[in-house]
Amino acid sequence: MPEPLPSRREFLASAGGGFGGLALAHLLARDGFAGGPAPDPSWPLGGLHHPAKVRRVIQLFMNGGASPMDTFDHKPALEKHDGEALGPKEKPEGFTTPAGNVMKSPFPFSPHGESGRLVSSVFPCQAREVDRMAFLMAMQTTTNVHGPASYKMNTGFQLPGFPCMGAWVSYGLGRIVDDLPEFVVLPDPRGLPYNQRGNFSAGFLPARHQGTVVDLGRPVPIPDAFASPDFPFARGDADRDTLALVGRLNRRHAGSRPHDSRLEARIVAGELAARLQLSAPQTFDLAGESPATLAAYGLERTETADFGKRCLMARRLIERGTRFVQVWSGPQGAVNNWDNHGSIPKELPPMAASVDQPIAALLADLADRGLLADTLVVWTTEFGRTPFAQNGQGRDHNGGTFVTWLAGAGVKAGATHGESDDLGYRTAAGTTTVHDLHATILHLLGIDHTRLTFRTAGVDRRLTDVHGHVVHEILA
Repeated sequence: MPEPLPSRREFLASAGGGFGGLALAHLLARDGFAGGPAPDPSWPLGGLHHPAKVRRVIQLFMNGGASPMDTFDHKPALEKHDGEALGPKEKPEGFTTPAGNVMKSPFPFSPHGESGRLVSSVFPCQAREVDRMAFLMAMQTTTNVHGPASYKMNTGFQLPGFPCMGAWVSYGLGRIVDDLPEFVVLPDPRGLPYNQRGNFSAGFLPARHQGTVVDLGRPVPIPDAFASPDFPFARGDADRDTLALVGRLNRRHAGSRPHDSRLEARIVAGELAARLQLSAPQTFDLAGESPATLAAYGLERTETADFGKRCLMARRLIERGTRFVQVWSGPQGAVNNWDNHGSIPKELPPMAASVDQPIAALLADLADRGLLADTLVVWTTEFGRTPFAQNGQGRDHNGGTFVTWLAGAGVKAGATHGESDDLGYRTAAGTTTVHDLHATILHLLGIDHTRLTFRTAGVDRRLTDVHGHVVHEILA
């Protein structure tokens, strides 16, 4: 007996993330089938609640807690009080050891750009780009523990189970193109960060909005996108017929379980994988890049090749229509990241060197190609580090203050907001929370953070919880 034809509702619901394209996506969103609100098509760069200044985002995440007073936050008082016991007498929550004596930065700072921004010697390349950046000098978070702090920075909450910012952006604005994921994660080839894939999760949002992890450290960054050469029969008509059959079975299965968004996500992923067979070879093949570009990103140097390749790939992805790309520096664990408990002089310089040239090249490349006009680049970490020594020359965790910078569309180039106290232990003025940062990024994307909500368990949840203010001081 032939299978009954699906109703219009069933067809639209099942095809929402598939081959229907952008027009169908807007139709589905309007009718309430796509799992997200409909962006206003009358605004050239998009936007959900107001015209956007940013169309796509590249987030550079320094995993482990980058030290502010050794990178971007110059503290002369640390030299004055070097070796003095000015820290808390009892071990604060989240510290791994009691606070040691004050430790000055082992790295000299010097002014750069027309803004005169003081930058440590560990970042000579980024120092040349400071006039493109706006600095949040008094970022603050609510925990000194990696796992909860990483969740907080990515999802706005310290507990697992909440959607990350990339998922919220995907849910709110949808795809720019139909043959690439809207949210891509480029992890460190040495391993995933603290919380593993929980940092890229869609949480309670429809599962299709979770990050697509592309590991450039593997010979094949996206496994199983193409049929294995060991099975030549799985090509051509056989491949198309198989996809069609699997698609019918999946939709029938999903139709009987309308409340399980994972089923629709698998259908969407399968259809996207089919389209990636056409777009992926061009997107992930660097052969078309000039030798000068490869050298600028540091692909010819061992210490910068990994992160440089990911920065270059981030540019290629957003250039081709991916909306949100997250680039990670450092895996979880005690080594090869920004968690410098043992020795700031020995551990920080190689981490800084691995990202410095690629980040500067990314900013310059985006500007040269005109992409910085509608792209936002965000540099951040989950928390800072103490001005007090640990294990001789290391520094402990510190959520009291750290630095974030933004560059690109809608950002007041060369601006600074907030400051930490004299030692760099706590914020002193212009405190900016994680929720404020998220609210500001959403605002630039044309989203009112108080109105982007999803109802789950009887609560209208949002990325910024019940907090958050747009930091207008750094906006153009």
